[in-house]
Amino acid sequence: MPLKQLAPSEMTADDIRDWCSVLNDMTAADMPSEPRWRTERLHDYLVGTLPDDQRCLFLYRDDDGDLVGHASLIMFGGEQAGTAVVELSTRPSARGKGVGKRLLLEVARCAAAHGCRALSVEVIATTPAVGFYDRLGFERAVVEQRHLLRWTEIDWEKIERAAGRLAAGYRLEYHAGGVPERLLDSYASVKANLRTTNDPVVVVPEWRGSAQADRLRDSLATLERRGMRSHIVVAIAEPYGNVVGLTELVVSAQRPTRADQYDTVVDPEHRSYGLGMSMKARILTELRKAEPQLVDVQTWTMETADDVRWINSELGFVHDVDWYDYETDVDELLKRIDG
Repeated sequence: MPLKQLAPSEMTADDIRDWCSVLNDMTAADMPSEPRWRTERLHDYLVGTLPDDQRCLFLYRDDDGDLVGHASLIMFGGEQAGTAVVELSTRPSARGKGVGKRLLLEVARCAAAHGCRALSVEVIATTPAVGFYDRLGFERAVVEQRHLLRWTEIDWEKIERAAGRLAAGYRLEYHAGGVPERLLDSYASVKANLRTTNDPVVVVPEWRGSAQADRLRDSLATLERRGMRSHIVVAIAEPYGNVVGLTELVVSAQRPTRADQYDTVVDPEHRSYGLGMSMKARILTELRKAEPQLVDVQTWTMETADDVRWINSELGFVHDVDWYDYETDVDELLKRIDG
């Protein structure tokens, strides 16, 4: 059978090599300026999940044994139980032959068998994936704007000034690899502000489920296990020493030339003091020393996040492409695909 489901721990060295090859073929065809994937710690990346979550992988090989497509399904636990996210990739040479549809069918069957009701996927607006998911009845739930900061184009004098421009009563701390235990509770409290809706100051990110201290510990440990180096700057309010703002960046071993901006959030009572700008500028100065191989930094903002977009623009980020978050009901998807 050309299509096989397996656990991440069952991936062989050949599977990992082929998985990476599919990703890079797709990237070269759809977004040629994007960094390529590396096999370094790719197995760790696929194996690592939060304790309550479960990942299943799907490999589709042709009659010659060549991998022509694959999918990753993460089924969330805890507060997000019943929801799942899929990442699906096919070689450009295999498109139009039913590979993607067959992979998605197996993904939906697996999700349904585990009690998942909703399935989501991120899609780059300029790629053929948009038409694929539109045709299969996925609904566009969120539009995010990706902004890139090219390392060679950074005005470092401006960044240094912004990092040093801090309102009285606050200080910044930089931490590589995690959050000190003394800050964990107040850090998690600030993260909880991401649950607010229609807030133009908050960037809603990828680092899901980490707004409680225990879950946050698990998130940080999972990042490390997956080969992803975290860089964090927090704003501390004196004299109490509590975290009132934070910004997070991650650099992965699998694509080390790019940094991914995760959450940036300031407690509502401490906004209008320029903390967002100061924190994001400070983390760039730290990355300059800690990650000299970087080529760029990517971040995402909601269409309505005017304040965050202004900060990014001041730092040199440029909007290059939109990303769509698509969602669908699992049972309805199975009816549409499988009849």
